Amino acid sequence: MTLRRIIAMLATLVVATTALAGCGLRSASGAVLDARPGSIEHYQSLDGVKITVIAKDFTEQLILGNMVSIVLAAAGADVTNLTNTPGSFGVRQAMLTGKADVSPEYTGTGWINYLGNEQPVKGAREQWQAVNEADRANHLTWLPPAPMNNTYAFAIRESEAERLGVTKLSDLKRLAKQELSFCVESEFASRNDGFVPMLATYDLTRADLGPVTNLDTGVIYTATANGDCNFGEVFTTDGRIPALGLRVLEDDRQFFPLYNLTEVIRTELLDAHPELGEIFGQLNPRITNDVMLALNAKVDSDGDDPALVARDWLIDEGLLS
Repeated sequence: MTLRRIIAMLATLVVATTALAGCGLRSASGAVLDARPGSIEHYQSLDGVKITVIAKDFTEQLILGNMVSIVLAAAGADVTNLTNTPGSFGVRQAMLTGKADVSPEYTGTGWINYLGNEQPVKGAREQWQAVNEADRANHLTWLPPAPMNNTYAFAIRESEAERLGVTKLSDLKRLAKQELSFCVESEFASRNDGFVPMLATYDLTRADLGPVTNLDTGVIYTATANGDCNFGEVFTTDGRIPALGLRVLEDDRQFFPLYNLTEVIRTELLDAHPELGEIFGQLNPRITNDVMLALNAKVDSDGDDPALVARDWLIDEGLLS
């Protein structure tokens, strides 16, 4: 069993118990910001329909949970906003038990962390189809995903990327050993779907590399920006990437699992209100990595409120008014 699976199992026991016991699920405020319909219309069929939205407690999920809540409320639903619930598995248990109805999620998280598969499925559509089919047994439906893919990646300072002429991971093979310095998380460095297998995919070994430094996740971004290493392990939609002037290298051999964003909906609710598929069919195609990078940066770098960031973007896009 991999370290990642062990951590996931422990998180299931600890976080789910914490999130669901005692006083129940936690929300930042429970508020849903007002907005009027735009290209996403008001549906009379949703008037008074009670829908509970749940999302996790990190920046991207705070934005997305509020975005889903605002959209559904503008479309007519009576929305309870449980954005800012601690932990992935607290959210998952709420969906499985019917305490929540809709959640912004990632296809890779569903397939690997929730459903316990060791190997990801290649291809965004194929990964979505696999997790959607498998989760039918749990009475959950995964809607067609957004282009946004919040997965692992390696980034480099823009100035160094230009100097070295690198845009993709396969470019690393031609670099001199002293240029191949890396900053990675210790867990990523050791697991069987992490650093060493990634190197092998790109025809490299640890012996080909310069210094490899293990750091905490948050420190890696600043260390890479400061030149402590040339290549830092990052997540592709983290708002610190544009703020720190980093360039994400293309995973051109598709090593990393796909974590495309979509909404998970209780199948019973979707069957009763198929218009929910229409609503999110307008929203999801617009959410790209570049969009999410910019929105995350507004919160993490500029200090803006996630709910306001979500509503402003929906209005700017004409989805709401």
